[in-house]
Amino acid sequence: MRPSPAEIVRTLVAGRLPGLVHLAHRPGPHHVRHVTDPEGRVLLLVPVVSDLAAALRPVEGEDDVALVLDVLDLPPAAGSPSLGRAWVSGWAAELNGEEARAASIDFAAVDPTGDLLDLGTRFRLFRFEVAEARWERRGGVRRVDPEAYAEAEPDPLHAIEGELLADLADHHGAEVTAYLRRHFDLAEEAEAPRVVRIDRYGLVVALGRPGALRRARLAFPRPVADHAELVRLLHPMVCPRAATH
Repeated sequence: MRPSPAEIVRTLVAGRLPGLVHLAHRPGPHHVRHVTDPEGRVLLLVPVVSDLAAALRPVEGEDDVALVLDVLDLPPAAGSPSLGRAWVSGWAAELNGEEARAASIDFAAVDPTGDLLDLGTRFRLFRFEVAEARWERRGGVRRVDPEAYAEAEPDPLHAIEGELLADLADHHGAEVTAYLRRHFDLAEEAEAPRVVRIDRYGLVVALGRPGALRRARLAFPRPVADHAELVRLLHPMVCPRAATH
């Protein structure tokens, strides 16, 4: 198993990566602080005094503004492949009153910024449901069904993936290399395999020399729910004695 396109898009736009907003018929793009709520709706935290706030002001007779959120993956380590780019679009409207208070709790669950305390004075919250989603990778663009996007869950390991890769390389490098050599039946003289990405479904491993690099996936027996479950699954890899008992 591996992440579906819907899960990848949901992971990229979850709020851990920088985002750009493009507005229809307005100057831009604009940098934006964003997260997604449990239903996959996008929340934008916008300074009251900003070009983006001005651009989000709907024209007379309308209540919302069409926009696209653009998020590019930042590989977690040198040599890690990119997950690509996510584009999600919809019609953003400002939230007020109880809606804004409830949305601020959803925002804080992902990004507990103190600026939420100034909501209504220095900052405003906007929200939009995703009407269209696209995933761009290796020069190709794939459309993702909005319902599949909404039902997908962000990968629970994405926010700490860089730390996980560094820990495997710095503290368990010899054990991981030996395990991967056995699993992929690699000769001792072959280039050492390296874990270059981790997601809830498994590990992406780089095999071969830089000029003849190929990647393989080492799947987990089941998708992991959190860091603690990942540690339990990786224990036989990083502690060879555990695998023999």
